[in-house]
Amino acid sequence: MATEIKNSPPEPWFKKARRPKEIDEMIDENTILVRRTLRSGQKIHFDGNVVVVGDVNPGAEIVASGHIIVLGALRGVVHAGASGDEQAAVLAFRLQPTQLRIANHITRPPDDEITGPEQPEIARIKDNMVTIEVFQSSDRYGNLI
Repeated sequence: MATEIKNSPPEPWFKKARRPKEIDEMIDENTILVRRTLRSGQKIHFDGNVVVVGDVNPGAEIVASGHIIVLGALRGVVHAGASGDEQAAVLAFRLQPTQLRIANHITRPPDDEITGPEQPEIARIKDNMVTIEVFQSSDRYGNLI
């Protein structure tokens, strides 16, 4: 007769801290993390959010149904909210795309613009057009943007 052995998990030597409710609301399991620079000719198409730790060089392309966040310079083509989500946003440390799309809105930088601000910027739809602003992590009431 075989003996059944049940392997119960060991008792943790630490207590799990409870996360604040606000953190639980921010967790999204539909996000991809890209930990490299995207070079010309490289493309990422993802049904969710895309976070790039690196640059997006000219000729590279990111298409996402959600938000696109670039922790570096964004100089390629990006399309956030590709499934029609006008609430999607594009955020980058240096926002200099060759073309930027959010849902069905398309924009590109002016021909005479040489450099942008030295601060992170966010692009999103406001009043039915793409607007680009300096990124503020919270509004004057302390709410996350």
